[in-house]
Amino acid sequence: MGGCNSTSSQSVCSSGSNGETMQSSCCLGMQLCRQKRSRRTFSDPIATLQHLSSIPNRIVRNGKSHSSCIFTQQGRKGINQDSMIVWEDFMADDVTFCGVFDGHGPHGHLVSRRVRDTLPLKILSSLNSSKIKEVLLSDTCCNGDLQSDAAKAEKSDSGEDNISSLWRDIFLKSYKATDKELRSHPDLDCFCSGSTAVSIVKQGSNLFMGSIGDSRAIMGSMDSNDNLIATQLTVDLKPDLPREAERIKRCKGRVFALQDEPEVSRVWLPFDDAPGLAMARAFGDFCLKEYGVISVPEFSHRTLTDKDLFIVLASDGVWDVLSNEEVVEIISTSPSRASAARVLVESAAREWKLKYPTSKMDDCAVVCLFLDGKMDSESDYDEQCFSSVTIQSNHSGGPMESEDGQHSEPSFQRNITVRATEENDSFRRLPVEVLTVGSVLAEDENWSGLEGVTRVNSLVQLPRFSEERQNSGSVS
Repeated sequence: MGGCNSTSSQSVCSSGSNGETMQSSCCLGMQLCRQKRSRRTFSDPIATLQHLSSIPNRIVRNGKSHSSCIFTQQGRKGINQDSMIVWEDFMADDVTFCGVFDGHGPHGHLVSRRVRDTLPLKILSSLNSSKIKEVLLSDTCCNGDLQSDAAKAEKSDSGEDNISSLWRDIFLKSYKATDKELRSHPDLDCFCSGSTAVSIVKQGSNLFMGSIGDSRAIMGSMDSNDNLIATQLTVDLKPDLPREAERIKRCKGRVFALQDEPEVSRVWLPFDDAPGLAMARAFGDFCLKEYGVISVPEFSHRTLTDKDLFIVLASDGVWDVLSNEEVVEIISTSPSRASAARVLVESAAREWKLKYPTSKMDDCAVVCLFLDGKMDSESDYDEQCFSSVTIQSNHSGGPMESEDGQHSEPSFQRNITVRATEENDSFRRLPVEVLTVGSVLAEDENWSGLEGVTRVNSLVQLPRFSEERQNSGSVS
């Protein structure tokens, strides 16, 4: 079988020499250099999976942190396959890591949690071994600069480019290492299971983002007239994006939509109408990794301003029923910042019932990061019936929730994500028109991906040889 180079659609920017990087990035490193020497930096020992639960300022359950709130709710399809994380003081006191991960397939809930725990550690490991540590912690950054303002401005622009290039490399390496670890995991079968990821690292006024799949990040900001606006920060990486479809077809994978859902393009094996993955990039899903599905993140860097108010990361259970503008409005009008994520999920649940009363609501996970670093007072927060670590109450009146919004009572597996094998003969495919590659970049910028469309299953069915693998007890 022909393999696909997973880096073919991404170019890794290279940075200059170590000396050049240190000199041109002085202005970006000064804020860390001015901190007290006793404050923690990412030169500290890196945490391990076994010690994650004891790390302060890291939350993965419904609740709040010093500058954020997170909430997830199980849908009506079975076990909650969404995961989320906020990790403040991530590598230094002014750095925050956030992520939302939406699993799919038979073991999607396990994959998304594994990615949630592994990806930030891979980023920390890459940071510890990269030149960015020397850039940010170098004593030379604290020295005075006698050059002209023009020279300083030129150095600043060059420094930002170098820092962005270093972070791009870190995100690419970390995503690749995470996917490699999933492939070799002895107890987790990711052959036909996987997860999306949308992750951000906020370092001062710098925002670094990486994403795969259709989980999304947006930002709420004030425009020049002090009107609240929504800015989409990531692209929904689905198979109907021209460049994604082009890569998949080049790697012998197939892209087409079924007749009963013509708006949903899917990825199929070249020799079988399976699995029908509804995204072009994902962790796991190793049955499709030779056929164009990749785990290379779409990376971007943004400089924040005082007009930027908050960032929302969410799984597609939210975006399928609410627009970017509606999400920004809901967050901005929440009774309190601490309740913003919960209010958004509850709003999405209501929209599911109104727009698609015959459809089963998808899982929803939301991370809301407030950029001014402020939250409500503890008394206000207590009134919302939250705890500082995790929510134990269930607002829907059902069984109690545990980690990631799971019901403590037994629940059915998410069989809805796969269609029965005997239905395979009734599939009807529709071709997907692929635009020329030359027009891809401009069009991708505004391609938000199936807003307002009823939630579809991430997978249609497992490939036949996958069922044989499971019966034989083999591990991917």
